[in-house]
Amino acid sequence: MIAIPLFKKLHEEGLISDASFNKIKAQASGSLFSLHWEIKTILYLGVLLLSGGLGILVYKNIDTIGHQVILAFIALISAGCFYYCGKTKLPFSYGKVASPNAVFDYILLLGCLTFLSFVAYLQYQYNVFGNRYGLATFIPMVALFFTAYYFDHLGILSMAITSFAAWMGLTVTPMRILESNDFDDSRIIFTGVAIGILLLTAAWAAKQRKIKPHFEFTYTNFGTHILYISLLAALFHFDYIYLICFIVLALFALYCYRKAMKENSFYFILISTLYSYIGLTYVILRMLTFGGGIGSVYLGFIYFIASAFGMVMFLIRTNKKLKSL
Repeated sequence: MIAIPLFKKLHEEGLISDASFNKIKAQASGSLFSLHWEIKTILYLGVLLLSGGLGILVYKNIDTIGHQVILAFIALISAGCFYYCGKTKLPFSYGKVASPNAVFDYILLLGCLTFLSFVAYLQYQYNVFGNRYGLATFIPMVALFFTAYYFDHLGILSMAITSFAAWMGLTVTPMRILESNDFDDSRIIFTGVAIGILLLTAAWAAKQRKIKPHFEFTYTNFGTHILYISLLAALFHFDYIYLICFIVLALFALYCYRKAMKENSFYFILISTLYSYIGLTYVILRMLTFGGGIGSVYLGFIYFIASAFGMVMFLIRTNKKLKSL
């Protein structure tokens, strides 16, 4: 940092010319350009490319390397990453813990990715879990949740939530449904609703109990999307109670709107508006097609024009209202 007062004093004493002093002031006033996000993006891509490169290397040399050597190599990388992170991490806290250095998060991410590859390779090659696919997803899920909380890593938490959703789906859904790719099943819909509620409950608990409260957004984000999608699936699937499903969807949208306004979050207002618009459009079009005739077609066109305009105006006004709070 340039000491402007010092150079100003030297300029007043005539030791520095006007041109030199103006150059010094121009250089001092120039703002520095941050490369923070560029470096983080490069590191993240590096981890993904390394993981993908290891997979390609294994695939092309599977016959010459041997399964045991590959497993040992993957396990060595994962163990080395966790050892480094365990030695360099800051003390555990229920609050937010900063990373000790710039590469810590990415080494931890590489360790988790290689760990998942190790478990998947064991199951694929040696079938260590047999047909108990729920157990094959449960173990990585527990490991990822522990890692996310122990090392305070939001990216690992997202992976853990994804594993949790996979474990719930495999546990509740019969294998015949998955084998036949029949995802239009009420069990999957109810499972999605349960996952969404559980994640939103976890978000509430994280904030209220102050156990990693900064994890609340990640839980809320996943839970909101999953619950909205599940409620829309129920709306499309259950013809005989679709109005009840729409009422539940509307009540959840009202809850999200009030919560978003309280927390000044335009993001959740936006996604709630979009999901609610899909549900409302389905119900209205269903009612219009029930009557039939060319009049229903015209009313449908009018609805789309009016509703699109109304939704845009609602979002604009809500955004202005949030900025004024």
